[in-house]
Amino acid sequence: MSETVEATAPDTADEAVEDAVETPDQEARDQEAQEAESTGSSNDMLVREGDIAGDYLERLLDLLDFDGDIDLDVEAGRAIVSIDGGEDLEKLVGPRGSVLEALQELTRLAVQQETGVRSRLMLDVAGWRADRREELRELGRNAAEKALKGGERVRMQPMSPFERKVVHDAVAAVDGVTSESEGEEPKRRVVVFPG
Repeated sequence: MSETVEATAPDTADEAVEDAVETPDQEARDQEAQEAESTGSSNDMLVREGDIAGDYLERLLDLLDFDGDIDLDVEAGRAIVSIDGGEDLEKLVGPRGSVLEALQELTRLAVQQETGVRSRLMLDVAGWRADRREELRELGRNAAEKALKGGERVRMQPMSPFERKVVHDAVAAVDGVTSESEGEEPKRRVVVFPG
């Protein structure tokens, strides 16, 4: 005995098209889900970077016999690691943050060795970078005002890439001036132009 299987066809051509093609609403929902998953996995990766950096820095503090609390955060698509609380921590900053910059680079390399991906993590010790950021914002605003009033460009002292970025952001917040970097490292500096 043979069975007959009847395939049911859509009643109209429109229904056949609807079955074959996702609606724009569904496509948008799918894309949002993919972006959310990507953001979630990106944040997970940044948290992992922070954990690796925290472990590396904890071992370093133990070797140096320095006290300090390590705080991990994710901000603006970047892992932020800060060490606070110890009396000897200023030694890890150095003159104008030179030791801090070197320590940050070593920490980034330790993370890269573990993950295989270049890290952009930011390290702060004893609040130095946060304090310096505020000083640099003020310097940038002052240079912008000086360029506006005097009508001439203002050349600032040589700065690290971190410092230049903060100054450029501060200048960009002032109408009527622009800024750019000039020179070669380590003497690269910000120049502020009127108009």
